[in-house]
Amino acid sequence: MVQTNQEPIRDARVLGVGKMGVLGLQHLFAMFGATVLVPVLTGLSVSATLLFAGLGTLIFHLMTKLKVPAFLGSSFAFIGGYVAISEMGMAKGLTLAQSLPYACIGVFTAGLMYFVLAGLFAAFGPKKVMRFFPPIVTGPIIIAIGLSLSGSAITNCSQNWWIALVAILVIIVCNIWGRGMIKIVPILLGVVVSYVVAACFGMVDFGPVRDAAWIGVPFQMENTAFAVFKNPDWGLVAAAVIAILPISLATMVEHIGDMCAISSTTGENYLEDPGLHRTLMGDGLATMLASLFGAPANTTYGENTGVLNLTRVYDPRMIRLAACFAIILSFCPKFSAIINTMPVATIGGVSLVLYGMISAVGVRNVVENRVDFTASRNVIVAALILVLAIGIKYGAGDAISIGFTSLSGLAVAALAGIILNAILPGKDYEFGKNEQGDTSVDFEVNRVKKK
Repeated sequence: MVQTNQEPIRDARVLGVGKMGVLGLQHLFAMFGATVLVPVLTGLSVSATLLFAGLGTLIFHLMTKLKVPAFLGSSFAFIGGYVAISEMGMAKGLTLAQSLPYACIGVFTAGLMYFVLAGLFAAFGPKKVMRFFPPIVTGPIIIAIGLSLSGSAITNCSQNWWIALVAILVIIVCNIWGRGMIKIVPILLGVVVSYVVAACFGMVDFGPVRDAAWIGVPFQMENTAFAVFKNPDWGLVAAAVIAILPISLATMVEHIGDMCAISSTTGENYLEDPGLHRTLMGDGLATMLASLFGAPANTTYGENTGVLNLTRVYDPRMIRLAACFAIILSFCPKFSAIINTMPVATIGGVSLVLYGMISAVGVRNVVENRVDFTASRNVIVAALILVLAIGIKYGAGDAISIGFTSLSGLAVAALAGIILNAILPGKDYEFGKNEQGDTSVDFEVNRVKKK
């Protein structure tokens, strides 16, 4: 089937089972690199991460009436919290494995905050709450998300620019000049072709794949949050909550930005239906479940939004397929080994495109909402969000310490944007007044078509 810019696919069943499976794998590959990177950096279990990313995504879809094509993967925002609590625990004589469950308790409480904000949306409606999250705030935040991630893509590409360029060129060629299925699986083809080229030149060590078992248990109970309460250090529990709970403010704003990005990409107003209260509860519940079993906090993934934007296949079934694949593969150490042997430059090349697509969606969000940049207050809000997010990311090691709390650049930028927008005069945004402006210029066209 030839995919065109005018006719996005909203029901992938027209493609057939085989092509649907391939599309699901593409979403799996898109999220895989970033999702497993968090446990690699923190010491959490990779297999548990995959299991609860898959389960968390399915929970999110159930909470959102199976309507929102979002994948939930590991959140980078909490890395500073994991590291801080791990260091505090080891300073008290605990091992890394014994310290991480305390951080997971802090993440669990952060997940509870999603229900607080969801309650505000349910009680007061999106119109009153979204006045604090207008496009002048969410748009630059989306842009900053992509730009903040870009450094890791460049670092990975720098391992071998030729291999990275193979992935980038395959994605571009398939997406621009491809036909039929080739046009809608450019990310997967970029990964496969770049991987094969690297293997042909002897750049892949398959030893770990041979040594890995076919079946394994994704997590051990002694590494979960439940283990803490056998002999808890209540001081460390309190420190974990104090350090990690405030991070939820940033991740919730990021969630709203992601929902705006997905709505803008697909032309569907998910902020209204199923509603931000449902998407927030789904995200929060997924994070709470993952934290209890020693997996990283979950968050809606911009990488998969980038895939939606590239392929224009908007059916949430593809995301649920990817989630099922992640669950199955979490029990297969051999598959994890195959992925772990993927050249870093391949991941970098694919990420370079996807992270750029995230920022492009943010630009689109601002443009299609007709944000007035002749107004000084809008310029100031957008400028500070972008400068704080990028400046702290690359100028302050991606974190500013405030007591026990370590706030990322995105967290500081989000808070600054929300506060400035609230106090500066000249606010003219009213959620729901212009449906077309709230999500995408395509929204009204799609709504009329459905009638």
